[in-house]
Amino acid sequence: MKRLLELIRRGWRKPPHVILRWLARQIATEVDQYRAPARARAMSPERLLSLLGAQNIDTLWTRLGEAPFPFHTEPVAQDAYEAACPSDAARILAAAEDAVAHRVDLLGSGPVDLGTPISWHTDFKSGHSWPVIAFRRIDVLDLGRDSDIKVPWELSRLQWLIPVGQAYLLSGDDRYALAVRDVIEDWTAANPMARGVNWACTMDVALRGIALVWLFHVFHAAPAWQDDHFRMDFLKLLYLHGDFTSRNLEWSDINGNHLGTDAAGLVIMGLFFGNGPAPQPWQRQGWDILTNELPKQVFRDGVDFEVSAGYQRLALEIFLLPALYRRKAGLDVPTQYTERLAKMATLIAAYSRTDGSTPLWGDADDGRILPFGGQAITDHRYMIALAGLGFDDEDILSLASGSTAEIFWCLGPDAIAKIPAQPKTLASQAFHDGGVFIMRGGDDHVFIDGGPVGMAGRGGHGHNDCLSFEASLLGTTLITDCGAYVYSADPAWRNDFRSTGFHNTPVVGGEEQNRFVRPEYLWSLHNDAEPDVRHWSSGDDWDRFVGAHSGYRRLPAPVTPVRGIGFEKTNHRIVISDHFEGNGDHGVRVPYHFAPGVEATQEAPDLWRLNAGASEFLLIANGGEDWTTTLGEGWVSPSYGVKHPIQVLNFFRHGALIPLAVAILPADGAPGDPAAWLAGAIEGFKDTG
Repeated sequence: MKRLLELIRRGWRKPPHVILRWLARQIATEVDQYRAPARARAMSPERLLSLLGAQNIDTLWTRLGEAPFPFHTEPVAQDAYEAACPSDAARILAAAEDAVAHRVDLLGSGPVDLGTPISWHTDFKSGHSWPVIAFRRIDVLDLGRDSDIKVPWELSRLQWLIPVGQAYLLSGDDRYALAVRDVIEDWTAANPMARGVNWACTMDVALRGIALVWLFHVFHAAPAWQDDHFRMDFLKLLYLHGDFTSRNLEWSDINGNHLGTDAAGLVIMGLFFGNGPAPQPWQRQGWDILTNELPKQVFRDGVDFEVSAGYQRLALEIFLLPALYRRKAGLDVPTQYTERLAKMATLIAAYSRTDGSTPLWGDADDGRILPFGGQAITDHRYMIALAGLGFDDEDILSLASGSTAEIFWCLGPDAIAKIPAQPKTLASQAFHDGGVFIMRGGDDHVFIDGGPVGMAGRGGHGHNDCLSFEASLLGTTLITDCGAYVYSADPAWRNDFRSTGFHNTPVVGGEEQNRFVRPEYLWSLHNDAEPDVRHWSSGDDWDRFVGAHSGYRRLPAPVTPVRGIGFEKTNHRIVISDHFEGNGDHGVRVPYHFAPGVEATQEAPDLWRLNAGASEFLLIANGGEDWTTTLGEGWVSPSYGVKHPIQVLNFFRHGALIPLAVAILPADGAPGDPAAWLAGAIEGFKDTG
């Protein structure tokens, strides 16, 4: 009911034809949830063979196994794999043994033994189970429970079986094939068509279908997969996933990654089956959606409109992997499509720090399409190589680095040899359409969010982070945003982590820069904070950004926060200068969230020493008696379901609006009079808007 009310709230001002189309889709889906089980029961072997244009299971199985497939699923010797991807074979084999034992680590759970049979309808973190009823009757957003529906969804994506497939290709051991077969049979028995939690989200159905396609290409020749009954049941299961996805596409008034994933699944499942009256329309419809949605969901400069690093990576996978499959199948991929993908990869190259980590910008639920590598979840660099290699773009390929395992399993061992030994050195870059500004030089990296709220003003996976920033100096991350932590499992934490105060941006009057629509609307924000980028310049010595937003113009005494950020490249120093346009008395808080491992100690009224392992930095301010400070505790979430305590330095003021400037710089080589240096650095903003 809450989901229905939210959709009505969004759409009641839409044109009548849009409302009628939405209602028609809702009615069709409502009716189909009861027809789908009957279609599944009627899917006899003879009917399936007829639908796929085959005479018998042997010829069909062989035809599917020999069809073009873009990902590497050929056996490989372990020593050859080790040469291509050093130390990764051991990771794969260990992960495979965990999966064979039904041991998983998902969404921050830590290692969990699922047992046999697996409880597919249970959130094993909270113990809550969902009933096996018609999928539209499942309550997917009961905020009164501490359960997380993402847990059974993630488990049922079956992506945790990918290392088992990789281990089979490395070893040829048929017990891996048997273990995967047992899991698929167990899942099929426990999840009847269109019944239960694992059919309640089409995106997850599509992701499971994609995983099943990959598992087929890995195991189709394995002895454990040669039983006719299993082969027929497997193809029936996969066909029903395509059929369900095609009938339950997640259309909305503003479409996002859910519809994109649905479409990607249709392309991949449709191309997998190839012939037949249904698979061909699946892949055509899926591709039509992707080509239509790409320019809507991704700005011209390559920034995904969810304004989130995690969803930048997911969106690029959504749009890229089906395109690779089409190209392998000899189908056209338009130039304008691949050019937009290249721009998405360029952003990933720009926001990736030299150690491979990424800013904790916006939401992140660790979502992937086909996770092949064991690199850190925040390392997105492999996507640069996939975009460059997949479409022969030398400019993008020159930026590539990161996990060779992802490249190996996507494009094969020959592709790895094409990755440059050293990626091209990147300069500072501005992505004006998406509002992302990146200052960099050597191991210094400053990420600035000067863009709109996510999902075309809806909120979506974007946070209240306009004018927030992350900063790394000399390869050490010092200032971090806080990440996302969880979604519906804990609405209070969800709203905290997307709140203004959990970001490095001014908070005025204790208010959110974009108001929450309602506390229970976990992916909705009012579009209050319209960005105003007043200046961007990048030179040999200094980069400078000046931006503002309108989020606090709604206050009785309107305020416009204006933030300047400067980066002095030679001396590895950054300056953050805040002033406020407006009148009257206001309460203002300016927080600085220190990255994990950074410990701050106050040494003087406006001076803090930052200890970061073997490195020391200084934070200096010009607040004086006009601003008070506290050094308190905050939280950072590096991945979904995980949070760690951090220190937060807060600057407070109540009264007339007075500027504040802060600088962060290495302790070694610091100026003799830091306050005088800071005053001079602020002067650099006077002619920048």
